[in-house]
Amino acid sequence: MVEEFFDLNKVTTYSLAERTNKVSIADFVTLKQEFSLQGFLDSLPTQLAGKDFRQLLRNWAAALKRASPVILMMGAHVIKCGLSPMVIDLIRRGYITAVAFNGAGAIHDFEIGYQGATSEEVSDGLKTGNFGMAEETGRLINLCWQEHGASGAGYALGRLIATSDYPYRDQSILAAAYQAEIPLTVHIALGTDIIHQHPTASGEAIGQASFLDFKRFISVVQKLQGGVLINFGSAVILPEVFLKALTTARNCGQVVNDFTTANFDMIYHYRPRVNVVNRPTETGGDGFNFIGQHELLFPLVYYGILTEMES
Repeated sequence: MVEEFFDLNKVTTYSLAERTNKVSIADFVTLKQEFSLQGFLDSLPTQLAGKDFRQLLRNWAAALKRASPVILMMGAHVIKCGLSPMVIDLIRRGYITAVAFNGAGAIHDFEIGYQGATSEEVSDGLKTGNFGMAEETGRLINLCWQEHGASGAGYALGRLIATSDYPYRDQSILAAAYQAEIPLTVHIALGTDIIHQHPTASGEAIGQASFLDFKRFISVVQKLQGGVLINFGSAVILPEVFLKALTTARNCGQVVNDFTTANFDMIYHYRPRVNVVNRPTETGGDGFNFIGQHELLFPLVYYGILTEMES
């Protein structure tokens, strides 16, 4: 059998100069002899995440200048990575105007304010049945919501910490939000947090406090037109809460069709990508997705927005 080989002489070509290129030297990083934050941002390549990050900062700064909301949804890992001081500073500067926690976020933030330390070794405690059984955490948070949950989970806990004599209350995001008089809502899935296994737990109180926070969150989201919503590290709970809050606002006639969303996480997750980045911005606005370690990305975000606001 004689094999037939395609005759490449039939191929037609064109001049490289005629081609539309996706990358050029105009997009390359710019090396700076002297380091500065502005110089660092200016040196980022105008490609992919470098381009997206600069656009996020510009949209964020523009939202603040027009007094539109900037909402930070965050999982507990942000606190466990030691990033609370940056979140608190952004709240105090007015660069974040609303915060949403999951239940674990509230617990870790409370423990930081209460004793300046948090996060136990799960494996050790699970073997003995002591995982999550710290007396003060369960009792104080549960009683707070039973006695003051009618004001919402985040507000009640923030007030408890801010008005207490806890030695590290100045390191609490909940307390900072209460003092800044901005909404901080806590969205709880019953059975997922260590305080639910505590003898003082009341499903009625927890449910009421968190449900009020859901309604408070809707009130924030309904004003998101022209604003920014950032999700840092919540893979399921907060992206789902946001989607329901957004559809409720639109259902009641609110115009929330043009805004910016951004998701930051260590790996790609389905819900943050579709419920934060893709679906909500189909009617207008920008959606960005950034993958990397919180302890690296959040400082970049923090110094990035400080620099953008000062430029």
